[in-house]
Amino acid sequence: QVQLVESGGGLVQAGGSLRLSCAASGSIFRINAMAWYRQAPGKQRELVASITSDGTTNYADSVKGRFTISRDIPKNTVYLQMSSLKPEDTAVYSCYAGVAIRFDNIYYPYWGQGTQVTVSS
Repeated sequence: QVQLVESGGGLVQAGGSLRLSCAASGSIFRINAMAWYRQAPGKQRELVASITSDGTTNYADSVKGRFTISRDIPKNTVYLQMSSLKPEDTAVYSCYAGVAIRFDNIYYPYWGQGTQVTVSS
């Protein structure tokens, strides 16, 4: 059993900053990629940022230069530092982790429950 728990969401004014955290716990042997996704009302879920076990990052064009993803591997935690927030960043942000629960190189997808980020204009 693996759990992902997000924290750090909330209400912020446009131009402000927030830092999201997501901690994975449970029967974890290894985690490869971790990522943040978001889903706004009436829209499809989209990838915001991802980070691999070797630190390679990838960002959606809409957040490049404003958001930074990082991870603490020993703590199985991923962070999303969000700056210069815009009203269009309003969404439920969910974290993702690819987790191997045994020494067999098979990774399973796990998701957090999500945290609401609301940016007021």
